[in-house]
Amino acid sequence: MVVPVLFAGTADDPDEIAALASIPGVEVVRSPVFDHGATGLARTTDLARAIVFGLDAPAVAEFKANGIDMVFESARFFGWRLPIPAVAWFPDFQHRLLPHLFSRGAYWRRDLGFRAQIASGRHIMLSSASALGDLRKFYPGSSNGVSVVRFASEPPVGLLTTDPSDVIARYDLPRRYFYLPNQFWRHKNHRLVVDALDLLKSRGRDVVVAASGNTEDFRESGLFDKTMSEVSSRGLEPNFKHLGMIPLDHVYALLRASMALINPSECEGWSTTVEEAKSFGVPMILSDIDVHREQTGGSARYFGIRDAAALADQMLQVAQTAEAATVRNLLPNLEQRVEAFVADFIRLTRDVMESRAG
Repeated sequence: MVVPVLFAGTADDPDEIAALASIPGVEVVRSPVFDHGATGLARTTDLARAIVFGLDAPAVAEFKANGIDMVFESARFFGWRLPIPAVAWFPDFQHRLLPHLFSRGAYWRRDLGFRAQIASGRHIMLSSASALGDLRKFYPGSSNGVSVVRFASEPPVGLLTTDPSDVIARYDLPRRYFYLPNQFWRHKNHRLVVDALDLLKSRGRDVVVAASGNTEDFRESGLFDKTMSEVSSRGLEPNFKHLGMIPLDHVYALLRASMALINPSECEGWSTTVEEAKSFGVPMILSDIDVHREQTGGSARYFGIRDAAALADQMLQVAQTAEAATVRNLLPNLEQRVEAFVADFIRLTRDVMESRAG
């Protein structure tokens, strides 16, 4: 039996922690040991301690006090002398694929962390075959054990009871709209959607994109305001509606009732929004990156990450051919996908524990 224990800092978002803590079987431990400084200084200190001394002693003490048998490292290295079996999860290689989005310090902090985990012999968990190709390309010669574990999304039934009609009315949306539920970060490529809407407007076509998600990008604090100013100057306020951070039941309601999901991202590990759309059978219009092709098996519509005209064409085709407004339910194949994910994850933990015991 696997019992997940989440270690969180004292300053982490309480709503996010509460949502995770509400999952049956999940335990949460909050400690200042896992706090991250806003400037990244604390994280840099943690990494330096783990590399120089071989051990992030405060974190390890917390692990031992809570009876941890295996550690999953995500964006933090606990040391090459860590006395507990560990798996390093590399969600993506964004800093190598899009280095211009990182400061010099952020780039090297991330890269040194990856290199330290590889050099320490960590078993590496990836979310896609695309990421596996990137690992071999950017860190050739590594002999670490590697597992590709593709997660599946199974929304809690309790979050699917909200009536989409009520949510649509609350946000003053039309019955037919596209949905873009991405965080407002530079690599998520919202600007391309704005450009596509502008092209459609110039053709006399009025379509609506409802967007939701966090508007703060720590790497570019003014990005959201700049983009929305552009929306205003082009007269696209009726077409690009940003709803901000909304409750998760509203996210699912809007996804289920949309004409299609749009994900224009320049880089993904294994897209949560795509996985959720797959769970309901929502049509998808996606950036033509390898992981999107892998995740959808070629069953979506695609456009280049710089090709606003192609995105506009795909949106127009969907708008012209979409059925009358409908609300989709979970597909019957979801259970199989979740079971495959669980089996891969259990296999990973078993292999790591048996390897360490050997």
